[in-house]
Amino acid sequence: MEPPIDRIRLSQTAKDQLLKLRRQTKIDQWNILCRWAFCRSLAEPSIPSPVPLPTDSNVELTWRVFGGDISDILLIALKQRCHNDGLSLSKETLATQFRLHLHRGIGYLSGDQNIKKIEDLIALAVPSQN
Repeated sequence: MEPPIDRIRLSQTAKDQLLKLRRQTKIDQWNILCRWAFCRSLAEPSIPSPVPLPTDSNVELTWRVFGGDISDILLIALKQRCHNDGLSLSKETLATQFRLHLHRGIGYLSGDQNIKKIEDLIALAVPSQN
């Protein structure tokens, strides 16, 4: 499946937030944290604000590294989200929405005071049995 973006470069703010998450969760790979962040943003019902996102850090990932074995699934999720939000499925719109969701998700995870370890990330995704 054709990815909407070949290379993903993060803002310095996002890099700093990911560094904080790396320390807390002990997850060293940027791509894994970025997948969590992207999915966290997709789970939010609101559309991300169309804010300008600088690409001023030295953190860069290819789409294939970002998505790994589930890159096609992540692309389908992005397309479905854009469709649900009434947005175009053009490559440009998909790329913009991907960047917005990724950065918003990084901000959400970084700002979540309950995330102190990897198990806290898992608790976000797995419904409580209580």
